[in-house]
Amino acid sequence: MTYHPKSDFIAVMMKRGFLADCTDYQGLDDAISAGVVPAYIGYDATAKSLHVGHLMNIMVLRWFQKCGGKPITLMGGGTTKVGDPSFRSDERPLLDEAGIEANIKSMKQVFAKYLTYGDGPTDALMLNNAEWLDDLNYLSFLRDIGRHFSVNRMLSFESVKSRLDREQSLSFLEFNYMILQAYDFLELNRRYGCLLQMGGSDQWGNIVNGIDLTRRVLDQEIYGLTTPLLTTSDGRKMGKSQGGAVWLNGDMLSPYEFWQFWRNTTDADTGKFLKIFTELPVEECDRLGALKGSEVNDAKIILANEVTILLHGTEAAKAAEATAREVFEKGGVGDDLPTLTLSANDIGDGISIVQLIVKSGLAGSGKEAKRLIAENGAKLDDEPLSNAGLMVDANMLSKPMKLSAGKKRHALVQLS
Repeated sequence: MTYHPKSDFIAVMMKRGFLADCTDYQGLDDAISAGVVPAYIGYDATAKSLHVGHLMNIMVLRWFQKCGGKPITLMGGGTTKVGDPSFRSDERPLLDEAGIEANIKSMKQVFAKYLTYGDGPTDALMLNNAEWLDDLNYLSFLRDIGRHFSVNRMLSFESVKSRLDREQSLSFLEFNYMILQAYDFLELNRRYGCLLQMGGSDQWGNIVNGIDLTRRVLDQEIYGLTTPLLTTSDGRKMGKSQGGAVWLNGDMLSPYEFWQFWRNTTDADTGKFLKIFTELPVEECDRLGALKGSEVNDAKIILANEVTILLHGTEAAKAAEATAREVFEKGGVGDDLPTLTLSANDIGDGISIVQLIVKSGLAGSGKEAKRLIAENGAKLDDEPLSNAGLMVDANMLSKPMKLSAGKKRHALVQLS
């Protein structure tokens, strides 16, 4: 689609690759151009940390604020009690109140790195949908809100349809999720004048539901905007690495490991990721993304530094780059490598090298660790490791031991 936006925000979304779809480009563009517009993205509190898969939409909120909008991070204190069924094969485990609150508190640390919260016109708000969902009267809710929803239409949404087509159970609890999310948009419009909901393209059905409901109940014109579902050039879902989820909280994934994740970006994704996850000018992102051969590694280091600076700060990015140079270019150990610290009790009479590879996060299971050794992908202190039966005792850990999986993943093991 060819559209020439008036607002800086829509222009940024288009130029940097953030835009998948919008319910009304012209209407939204006019509204944003006319004054300060509040917009929200919702986050259910199902884990203690957000992960890299959330980062694209966090950057959308950041750009929205930089372009003069008022971002709202809506925490799902209420909806987490139900669980979003979108494109899942099974029901989420339900958390209790204390678990949800602990997760929200932990997630707040990340949002504060990207957004400015406060009382100013464009300062961000952090809200919790438990504010209006916890005390709903069920009969009143059914009468006032439920009557606006067609079950036939709800069954046609891809997120529900795909689950039913696979003959996987969808509980009535989960089926209610889309009604509650639609109600969130209505309440945010009623209480805070929110005009826009944003989210990944898998949320399109939920967003449209909220728009329809708000038009019917409040006769308000509101909008929806989605970002593309991001995959790497080799087809993997963004946010996963060999070691599992790439968490944004520093206590769940070290700044070095976060930096290394971005440094390991494939050549084909470098330019795209620079546009989405950094604030470098688009022209510079294109130039760096077009580099070939060994020069593209310079672009990947810039990508890793820029993304790490936004989340963990300049010092953490510098330390990560220094460690990477020490490990990769000089064959050293590096001060900032992920470190597994063991006590004498942990080691006992000896601990297997396979266990150490798993415990240090270089393999997800003993089977995977053994395969890594068998395929000559493991190293011990930069020397090939071929003996999967090796036992490590306290004497061998008189100095830190460096383990490697392939050329790019390393960890230290040390005695406390």
